[in-house]
Amino acid sequence: MNEALLRSLIPSVLAVLVRRGADFAAAEDAVQDALVEAVRVWPADPPRDPKGWLVTVAWRRFLDARRADTARRRREDLIEEEPAQGPAPAVDDTLQLYFLCAHPSLTPSSAVALTLRAVGGLTTRQIARAYLVPEATMAQRISRAKRTVSGVRLDRHGDVATVLRVLYLVFNEGYSTDADVDLTAEAIRLTRQLAAVIDHPEVVGLLALMLLHHARRAARTGPDGDLVPLAEQDRGRWDTELITEGIGILQAALARDRLGEFQAQAAIAALHADAPTAEETDWVQIVEWYDELVRLTGSPVVRLNRAVAVGEADGARAGLAELAELDEALPRHTAVAAYLHERDGDLGTAARLYAEAARKAPNLAERDHLTRQAARLNARRRQ
Repeated sequence: MNEALLRSLIPSVLAVLVRRGADFAAAEDAVQDALVEAVRVWPADPPRDPKGWLVTVAWRRFLDARRADTARRRREDLIEEEPAQGPAPAVDDTLQLYFLCAHPSLTPSSAVALTLRAVGGLTTRQIARAYLVPEATMAQRISRAKRTVSGVRLDRHGDVATVLRVLYLVFNEGYSTDADVDLTAEAIRLTRQLAAVIDHPEVVGLLALMLLHHARRAARTGPDGDLVPLAEQDRGRWDTELITEGIGILQAALARDRLGEFQAQAAIAALHADAPTAEETDWVQIVEWYDELVRLTGSPVVRLNRAVAVGEADGARAGLAELAELDEALPRHTAVAAYLHERDGDLGTAARLYAEAARKAPNLAERDHLTRQAARLNARRRQ
């Protein structure tokens, strides 16, 4: 049984049923029944048209469920004549399913969970493990999301930016979880799938950004699991094939002259990936890309990252001057201040700020890293 093939077909089969008039929850149940039947039948009798087979079986299961419904009038309104068997239509409804799962009425966490369930084909148990929550909690979250989108029709073009934001959340979550499902790889797979059905420079911009970040994954932690800052990473452990692919995708997107925030972020990641050593990083150009990002987003977090880049390009005091204009309540503001004060030679202030940042850290790995930084500077001061 080719599980990868089954998973790749789930979103398009589900979208066909929804487009034909099935509500989301009932369609998903029917598709799951069809998958169970495929696992039973296919090993001995593989179909010539797997997608068409799944659509036919899932639609029959949906109709069977509707015929069992006690609300006859509602049932008769919904049931349509069963389409003739044969190859599935060439139209790909996967894109509309992405839009449905990233519907603006859903919370970000619900949209992510529903996307992984409906488009990614992951089980509720796998998603729950990835997010370190009980399976029952995740089941409730997914059920609520299904109910929310049940009445949404796939007859209008959705918001690409919302879909990309959901995929980016999935990707980022992969760096903070340790489970049997690799969410970073899953996000890349789903973004590749999205890029195959929509021609949009920001979709491939996000794909390039993911590939460039993922290329550094092996070097992000040491043997004991400690975080390794970018400047200290062993660049020999970076995946050069992913870097080459990411840069190639990015260059093609930038050539279309429709710049978006994911392309700009990918350009910054590409400059880091292209530098043979940390010292050879083109910080001046990185600051210019951050200027573009500030123009595109106005995000205070982007301005915080820009302050670091300015500190590298023009000196720590220039970075501190940029930092002084930002709200101290921003996430990681204290850690950035500590780093820039260390670069400026003020080890006492830097050590105090590293310790303070450790107390505010969003996860254990970052807390331990910042605590070690504070201890390192305090040890230097005592020498």
